[in-house]
Parts: sequence; structure tokens; C-alpha cells
Amino acid sequence: MKLMKSLKSAAAIALLFSAGVANAALYQFNLTGDYTASWQLNSTVVADAAGEGEGFILWDVEGNFPGSLFDVADLTFYNADIGGGMEILDYYGDTLLLVTDGAQLYTGSEETPTFRLGTFALTEYEGTGTYTLNVTNLDADPGPGPGPDPVGVPEPASAAMLLGGLGMLYASRKRRQGK
Repeated sequence: MKLMKSLKSAAAIALLFSAGVANAALYQFNLTGDYTASWQLNSTVVADAAGEGEGFILWDVEGNFPGSLFDVADLTFYNADIGGGMEILDYYGDTLLLVTDGAQLYTGSEETPTFRLGTFALTEYEGTGTYTLNVTNLDADPGPGPGPDPVGVPEPASAAMLLGGLGMLYASRKRRQGK
């Protein structure tokens, strides 16, 4: 009976530690050209609204969006099948700030996309404006610098596996001692 309680406790602790595995990097988006804007997003996001094969929308993204009422915008990223590119909308000011065509800026499904890194040429949708979107990884290792290298911190899932393994060893030892 005690063995079952120990196993259940170890399983519950493992679930708690593994529930919030953090693996998304922070990306910086810089748009230059006839309109400039900048914002930061995680590399992998959960879309607020999505259309399979069309694109997805992220609501209330904070950043530097000239012409927006509160420097908050709704960002739409379009699938390559319908022209790629993106749209910046100031929902609160009821102003469409920019619509572009260009490369598809993400991979994966529209519900849980992962942004692509790099520099992308964009053109204004049914217009003459040209833009460049640069997407960089802020969490990327800048290489060796002055001072010692930082020590890695294990992810919660690694700690959960370690605790689960120790719990199983403990349970097997207790079981053997009982015989």
C-alpha cells in the first residue's frame, strides 16, 4: 500500500515539473522601409485565430507601431498559398497600418506556427511600398565573450525525469526489502 502511495506521489511531482516545459526562443521583429515597426514574439505561438491554408492572427501584440493608438496591434501572418506576407492592424484605433505580400514567415500549422528566422523582402499589397522584415533570435548564443561561460540550467522536464527515476529506484528497493 505504501508503495502505491509513493509511486502516485512521484508521478504527481513529475507531472507538476513537466507541465511547463519552456522551449520557445524570444524573436525580435524589425520592419523597415516605407513603414517601420518592431516587436518581440516567442518563436512558437498559439494563434488567437487561424484559417487552415490561409494564415493566423495574434491579437494585442505590444511593440512600436507608428500610427497605432496604444502601440498595440493585431498581426496577421499569411500562408504562401494566398501571397504570404503579413498585415498590421490597429484594432483600437480602427486603422489598417500595413498589408504586405511576400514570403510565408512561419512553418508548421496555422494553429501552432513557428516563425522563420532571416531577412524577408515584402511588398505592399496592391501598392508600391517596399519593406524588409528582419527576424532574429534574441536567445541565440552570441559566442564566447569576456568572463566564464554561464552554467546551463536543466529544463523542468529533465528534473521530472530525474525525480521519476529516483522514485522508481526507491520503490523497487522498498519492494525487495519487503520480501
